[in-house]
Amino acid sequence: MTDKTAGETGVKGPDELRRQIERTRSELGDTVEQLAGRMDVKGRARARAADLRDKAGAMTVQLRSTAAMAGHTVQERASQAGHIVQERATQAGHKVQDRATNTGRQMIRAGHTAQDKATETGHTLERRAEHDMPWPAGPVVRAAVRHPRPALIIGAALAVVVVVGWRYPKK
Repeated sequence: MTDKTAGETGVKGPDELRRQIERTRSELGDTVEQLAGRMDVKGRARARAADLRDKAGAMTVQLRSTAAMAGHTVQERASQAGHIVQERATQAGHKVQDRATNTGRQMIRAGHTAQDKATETGHTLERRAEHDMPWPAGPVVRAAVRHPRPALIIGAALAVVVVVGWRYPKK
């Protein structure tokens, strides 16, 4: 009977049978470990949580890096825009300054022209006062032209006398 059983299972001896038993025990141990691993819910949850923590940490590092890069990009663009605005403001300031300078020069020229005309008119009036005035008024007018302040004071006093005389006539 032993020969038939040994022939059917393909075993050639007790050593071979022991090896098959060891192999079967080893496979059975692996299977039991796999089943135990599947049944260990807490362990699997901890492993999954650790994986998720690792992924979250990696994602946080990546997001911080991306945010830092975006911040640097925005800062660089803002700096460039600031430089452009500053340059345009400087150019506008230079244009305003140039226009003000040109306007000032025109005003100075106009002032010189007005002064020249006034001087010319004054000289013309002096010549007329010297040559065209009759004798009693000529010296008075020439003195008034040379020294206008006393003449203005005397004229103002005469105007006051005339107004008072007109306003309050004698009865």
